[in-house]
Amino acid sequence: MERTLYREIKATRRVWELAAILLGFIAAALGVFFYVEHHGHIVTGMNNQIVWGLPHVFAIFLIVAASGALNVASVASVFDQQVYKPMARLSALLAMALLIGGLAILVLDLGRPDRIIVAATTYNFSSIFAWNLILYSGFLAITGAYLLVQMSVGMPYWIVRKVGLLAFVWRLALTTGTGSIFGWLVARPGYDAAIMAPLFIAMSFAFGLAAFILVTVTLCHLSGRVFGPLLMQRMGRLLAIFVAAVLYFTAVRHLTNLYSAEHAGFERFALVDGGIFTTLFWLGQVAIGGIVPLLVIFHPSFGKTPAAPVVASVLVVLGGLAQVYVIVIGGQAYPMELFPGYEVTSGFGDGSVASYRPSLPELLLGLGGVAIALFATGFGAKILRILPTSLSDANVGQKR
Repeated sequence: MERTLYREIKATRRVWELAAILLGFIAAALGVFFYVEHHGHIVTGMNNQIVWGLPHVFAIFLIVAASGALNVASVASVFDQQVYKPMARLSALLAMALLIGGLAILVLDLGRPDRIIVAATTYNFSSIFAWNLILYSGFLAITGAYLLVQMSVGMPYWIVRKVGLLAFVWRLALTTGTGSIFGWLVARPGYDAAIMAPLFIAMSFAFGLAAFILVTVTLCHLSGRVFGPLLMQRMGRLLAIFVAAVLYFTAVRHLTNLYSAEHAGFERFALVDGGIFTTLFWLGQVAIGGIVPLLVIFHPSFGKTPAAPVVASVLVVLGGLAQVYVIVIGGQAYPMELFPGYEVTSGFGDGSVASYRPSLPELLLGLGGVAIALFATGFGAKILRILPTSLSDANVGQKR
């Protein structure tokens, strides 16, 4: 086992080209922000029924993935797995960057982003949204401290481990809070389920690790650094466990709803008659984001190649976006039961499935948040000693 050395990535031509592309998406998102602020949300696909649109899908995906991206550092420090310790710094940096990117989307989508000052200074502790604001701020502070103690020369290991344990517990609380936003909305049949909290924790593990694999492979490729094939294979198998956990909790959620008469209508909508939502669930979430990645990772020949975890990670990200879209948009599209036990008729569209078509400004705003997260990660790797000079199998204690 060789000594792990950390070095900044060099500003090569490929690095500048990728940075320019990311800055272009960020500039487009800022342009969309001013456009929507001037004309109002009428220029988006959102309406009175669908108040959380495509930007919120990207934002929630990034926030959930931020918690999971810290998993590599947690496994290294809290569970003392030597294999993952060289990647712990990048894990913490990526976690903070993903959360910042997700929160940036939410702030830009407010219409009046200056009102974030009210939310930051006035707390309604009976609101899950207020609790999440505290969880997000605390996550950034604790993860930043975690990264600082990891990079400090001569820092006692027990301090690193204690701060890592605090970060691990806080990230579980953060994802629980995000899932509880939907689990506690009892008025909507598509949300009302206590299992949403553990489901979101499993989703964070899968989405975050997939994002970490893709970012690490990209940074190693741009800087000409080695990523050991056995290490890659090991991370792919860990990703498979998380993907299987997401499929398990998803199955439990829908089976539980099918057992409950009050959710039978939504389950038929989501699983059979939901149109695009049913397609995204079975094809996007279950197939592309679940079953196919498992087949790729455990394929007898292709699964042993370094490309398998990368392909699986791309599929998990795509399936994850589909899953969040079905949860967020599908849960709003299904009509609420305004007066249980009574029949309501009006010309406003009560009892009908809400229509929603994402617009280009929404897509650009969402992609802008992703670009902010990726640019922040790359910038951090450029100015800080975050990435090891080598992630070869020898460097991480692997044996062939």
